[in-house]
Formats: sequence, C-alpha cells, structure tokens
Amino acid sequence: LESTLQELRGAHAAQMASAHAPGRPAVLVVEDNPEMRAFVAETLTGSYNVTTAADGEEGLQRAQDLLPDLIITDIMMPRMTGKEARKALHDDPKTANIPVIHLSAVGDFESQLESMEDGLTDYITKPFAPKDLANRVEDFLDPAKREQALRLARQKTGKLRTIVELMHRDRD
Repeated sequence: LESTLQELRGAHAAQMASAHAPGRPAVLVVEDNPEMRAFVAETLTGSYNVTTAADGEEGLQRAQDLLPDLIITDIMMPRMTGKEARKALHDDPKTANIPVIHLSAVGDFESQLESMEDGLTDYITKPFAPKDLANRVEDFLDPAKREQALRLARQKTGKLRTIVELMHRDRD
C-alpha cells in the first residue's frame, strides 16, 4: 500500500511539474492533508503554476525560494502552523506583500477575525466549493480585480469585528 501511495505521489508531482507554464501566476499550496493538498492543487492547476508543501516549515522555505504570487495555507499543521508561517512571511520584507489565504475547518467568527486582524488576506472555511476557491484566487491575482478583493476582505474584517462584539455583549 505504501509503495502505491508513493507511486501516486510521484505521478502527481510529475503532473504538477509539467503543468507549469511561463507567464502564469504562481500559487503555493501549504496543506498537511495529502488529499486536500491534491484537491486544492488540482482545482488551480489549469490556470496557475501550482507548487505544494506538506507543512508550515516546508511552505515557508518554498515561499522564500519561489516568491509565489499567492499562498493558500491550512492553519493547523505539524512543525509550524499556517499562522506562524504567515507571520514569518509578513516579517520578511522579501515576502511581506504576498497575499495569504487560510483554509480552515475552524469556522467560528472569532478565529476568522483574529486571523484577518493579524494581516491575513482572506479566510475560507472547509468544506468549500472548488469554484469559490478558484474565484477568490482569481480575484487576488487579477490586477483589475485585486483592489476590490482587498476592499471586500477589509469589509469582511469589519463585519466579523461587529459580530464578535455583539456576541461578547450578549454573553455579558
């Protein structure tokens, strides 16, 4: 079984490498779950040069080496969380302006607000529709749509802040 899995991973890596085309935006997908990592990568491979990493440490290294146009990362991963990797990227002038989208099974408003206030570009809750992910990625990578996508992300942060404040007020 393990040899079959390794063979499939090798075939997937070869497919991903052959799908890279000059001039297309580069997207780094950092996800510790192999099935989810492959799903996200396959969703985007037709339009973008997609590179993957299996955890935050590997993702941080690849981001620093490749300087992708966008990073999509899970939050909870071994060795280094998506939040820790995003902070390290934000603190490095070379990678500080790369948009980062978090994927997370944690969908509560407080977690989303915390991430957005920490400088995250966007937050997508799992499970998600492939079309939704593709649209959000396109919005951040298309220069004509990027400013509006950033404006919508800031509005989302404001709405999340209001919701969290109301929740806390109702608890008291």
